[in-house]
Amino acid sequence: MSIGDLIKQKTYERIAYFLHRNFVTFIPIIFLFIILLIAPTVVGYLLRSFFLPWWENPLYQPLMILFASAYLLSVALFFFSYFVAFYLDVWIITNDRLVDIRQVSLFSRTIAEVDLYQIQDATSEVKGFWASIFNYGNIHLQTAGPVPRFILYNVTNPNHLREKILDLSAEDKKFHNK
Repeated sequence: MSIGDLIKQKTYERIAYFLHRNFVTFIPIIFLFIILLIAPTVVGYLLRSFFLPWWENPLYQPLMILFASAYLLSVALFFFSYFVAFYLDVWIITNDRLVDIRQVSLFSRTIAEVDLYQIQDATSEVKGFWASIFNYGNIHLQTAGPVPRFILYNVTNPNHLREKILDLSAEDKKFHNK
């Protein structure tokens, strides 16, 4: 799937920014995924250590393998669905509009857009230790359009990006005021 399938680019329109969330915000999910993958091994070791006669029962061993398999498949599905939502959340900023493509779940997507001349105010925020170290944060855009507030979550270098959006907005307002 290309960008042209999601938005119909106008003839005079050029893409200024194509943004994803900062990868650093995905690292805690990777650590959680690793911990959840290690958990069945630890539980299996503890069960074998403390309940050895129960573990060697031919009836219980296939059940434990079945439960462990269901658990690992659930963890993999959780990780995959979170990765898809993380990767497919996209903001496209052109010289004419901002397009917010939000992957809500595995099979659900929301696309909203606003013309840049409708942007009234832009605020950037960097909250927290890690956000300050890795320079990512949120940008809140106040608009005069049907969607009154756009939020770009966890984008890299939000202060610089806010300034560029306001510059593009001022440029687009000149075009629309003619």
